[in-house]
Amino acid sequence: MTHYDLVVVGTGSGNTIVTKQFADRKVAIVERGVFGGTCLNVGCIPTKMFVHTADLAAVPSHSSRLGVDETLTGVRWPDIRDRIFGRIDPISAGGAEYREHHPNNVNVTLYHGTGRFTAKRELTVTANGSRETEVLTADRFVLAAGSRPIVPFVPGLEETGFHTSETIMRLDELPRRLGIIGSGFVAAESAHIFSSLGVDVTLIARSDRLLRHEDGEIAQRYTEIAQELYTVKLLHETVHVWRRHDGIVVKTLHPDGAEEFVFDGLLVAVGRTPNSDVLNVEATGVKVESDGRVVVDEFQETAVEGIYALGDLCSPYQLKHVANHEARVVQHNLLHPDDRIESDHRFVPHAVFGSPQVASVGLTEEQAIEQGVRYVVGREAYADIAYGWAMEDTTGFAKILADPDTGQILGCHVIGPQAATVIQPVIQAMSFGLDAHTMARGQYWIHPAMPELIENALLALKLN
Repeated sequence: MTHYDLVVVGTGSGNTIVTKQFADRKVAIVERGVFGGTCLNVGCIPTKMFVHTADLAAVPSHSSRLGVDETLTGVRWPDIRDRIFGRIDPISAGGAEYREHHPNNVNVTLYHGTGRFTAKRELTVTANGSRETEVLTADRFVLAAGSRPIVPFVPGLEETGFHTSETIMRLDELPRRLGIIGSGFVAAESAHIFSSLGVDVTLIARSDRLLRHEDGEIAQRYTEIAQELYTVKLLHETVHVWRRHDGIVVKTLHPDGAEEFVFDGLLVAVGRTPNSDVLNVEATGVKVESDGRVVVDEFQETAVEGIYALGDLCSPYQLKHVANHEARVVQHNLLHPDDRIESDHRFVPHAVFGSPQVASVGLTEEQAIEQGVRYVVGREAYADIAYGWAMEDTTGFAKILADPDTGQILGCHVIGPQAATVIQPVIQAMSFGLDAHTMARGQYWIHPAMPELIENALLALKLN
């Protein structure tokens, strides 16, 4: 048994906590997977590198409407894959090397293994690849162990074999036909990536539309566009999977009966679940929600004093920028226990890097109605701004909700080119309390640029 001042479980955002400010403390860091966490290795970073490649590959499919006839002559999948992981893998390895051998980390011990609480403030770590264990105790713990893909129970799925977001990007070769079970972020982005690279993609969704947690208008528009790009099967419940001579068979039930599809590869993308069960957090007194999320207060502290949690393990957002924010809060509170700060989750934005992009912050219209919040809506289409003319975009739009009396922005939702960038001024305005009228009229908007989409949506708000 070894005692530490601080034990951090997880090397994603949790790894950023341990800086030179902790040089006088004995610290352990525990990682059961690849150093660097989800975002670096299997999440945000590699997927967006694939998305950018897919965006380029998709250009010939729509360039002719601008008078430019282009042809996609080939896709070198191994080169695409190896360029991306040839950059990411060394970063991950370098991070582990830094923690293990750099002189700045003489006070830090890195454990490669699975940590599991076996008593209060007692974490037993089983080394990767062996049964060797070591028991760690500590004055303070930071739980940043993240989440993992949900694998639903479907008869035959495990025996047949399938991919999740953690394996699909390292395929040896592209499948000719790819089935994707799911309708959220990962499903949308994966459909865009593989379809753009020439794969025949089919999306199988239980819901009546894709991205169903987005604002209703946005989700409906995205679904309509996706139905033109891929095969989309809505209201289809996957009930059986098996393998036969011509591929993987997926059987679904839908309102009109049953249907079977045959694929060469299958991606399961139905969400992620926190790793609280892997940690066995309840053994140390930490509370969890019904969905497995660790319960934390405004300081990111759990029900047990001195045990903090952050990121996917406790957050409903499952976003890297949220985990990074929470890591900064936890770091401050560890260093300044008598002057703690709170996490700010008021205006958390997100984006889906599909085709087209979707970005959102604040209330959807459905949420505003459900909560009884008074609002007005301002809309602007890409097709109605000059840069939208340049792109010949006919489907994208921005939608802003605001308080009719104060003009305070309640929410913003964008679907279209560079939505994740276009929405940023609204996030800033909401965060600093800038009302819609002041935002629209109190600054210059570059003409003709895409942010005019936001300017015109603000001007369309009918405020009192």
